[in-house]
Amino acid sequence: MNKYIALFIGLLCLFSLDALAQKERKFIRKGNGLFEGNEYENSEVEYRKALDKKINSYEAGFNLGDALYKQKKYDEALKQYQALTATEKDPKKLGEIYHNIGNTLLMNRKIDESIEAYKESLRNFPNSKETKYNLEYAKKMKQKEEEKKKKQDQNKDQNKNQDKKDQNKDQNKKDQNKDQDKKDQNKKDQDKKDQDKKDQKDKPENQDKKKGDPEEQQNKISEQDAKRLLEALENDEKKVQEKVQKAKAVAQKAKRSKIKKDW
Repeated sequence: MNKYIALFIGLLCLFSLDALAQKERKFIRKGNGLFEGNEYENSEVEYRKALDKKINSYEAGFNLGDALYKQKKYDEALKQYQALTATEKDPKKLGEIYHNIGNTLLMNRKIDESIEAYKESLRNFPNSKETKYNLEYAKKMKQKEEEKKKKQDQNKDQNKNQDKKDQNKDQNKKDQNKDQDKKDQNKKDQDKKDQDKKDQKDKPENQDKKKGDPEEQQNKISEQDAKRLLEALENDEKKVQEKVQKAKAVAQKAKRSKIKKDW
């Protein structure tokens, strides 16, 4: 009796699982139809319903990742694919999962990581031509990025060198202007000194001194001129003495005449 009960329960569970699988397949089929019609958001809903019926459904999980990818929900899609790698053991399926991981990483501009994902895909499924093509494409993208970065660095260096040249040019110009200003100032100072000297010479007192004052003129009389001047003075003195003597003689004579007359 117990055997029959156990068999009945087993068959009941089997039927229940089969019913669930049927519902899962129903949601997957509906999701696939919506996906093909580019209704990716609605297909996502159906794939999630399928996973609610069978949480470890590879097809539902994989297709859900594709629906998220098509909606450009790259971070969510990446998490969905990575979750599948934790439980999946089949090499071909792993190859498919890592292929899509590589695509998602590439869309996020994570080129190095996408290259590693494609390589992992080929380790599990080496015959995938699509994965090989995507790997080469990612490598070329990396090469272009490196060349672009190299060119940018060169341009930065050139701009930096040009800026340095411009700075040196500006500094040289400033130094030249400074030297010219210094020369101009020195010239102004020299001109001022020259003008001050000229003004000093043109002062009245200096002009008089230049012409010579009486004392300097006397000091400059020659010996011959001095001798003539002395002789002239002596002659004048003799004339004065003669006049005085003559005047005295006249006065004396007049006095004697007066005395005679009074007698």
